[in-house]
Order: sequence, then structure tokens, then C-alpha cells
Amino acid sequence: MPISLPIERALVKLGQDIALARRRRRISQASLAERIGASLSTVRRMEKGSASTPLLFIARAMHVFQELPRLANLLDTPHDEIGLTLMDEQLPQRIRTRKPQPSSGAL
Repeated sequence: MPISLPIERALVKLGQDIALARRRRRISQASLAERIGASLSTVRRMEKGSASTPLLFIARAMHVFQELPRLANLLDTPHDEIGLTLMDEQLPQRIRTRKPQPSSGAL
């Protein structure tokens, strides 16, 4: 299945951001590869925004950059406006209390 343009752009931007974070920390591609347990070619593909890069290596890179909490909160469900709106639409209009059932007398 071909990758849509918005997804491709997001992956390329993520790769560029990883490369920039690595360079700002003065970490070589070889050193990052060693730290995340990947090959040098995997790091190069990741920095180019390749869709075939396993999420595990991206997560490990985020950990190296001390940015793992940002990845963990990427889809922060308590602030998911669309999901919360859809849930609110399913709420009942009224809440009725149930009448107590008459006792049959048997225990």
C-alpha cells in the first residue's frame, strides 16, 4: 500500500528532527546506532524518514535524547478532543432511577 503524502511528510520531519537532536548532542550516527542496538544503515534510514524503520529504534533514540516521555504522551487520550466528543454524544439524555422490585417474600 503506498504511503500518503501527509504521512510521508511527517516521517521525513521526524527523521530530520532525530538527526538534528543527534547533531546538537554531538552524537555520531555510529554512536547512536550502538546505543540503540541498530546498524548504521538503520540510523541513516531513520534519519531519512523511512517508513520501514521499526518503532523500537525510534523509541530507543528518544530515550537516548531523554525525550521518551514525549513519545509516551504522543496520543494523550485524556486530551483527545475527537474521542471525548464522540463519547459525549453517546451519553444518555436522561438518567432515570429504577423503581425497587417488589419483594416476593421468599428468601
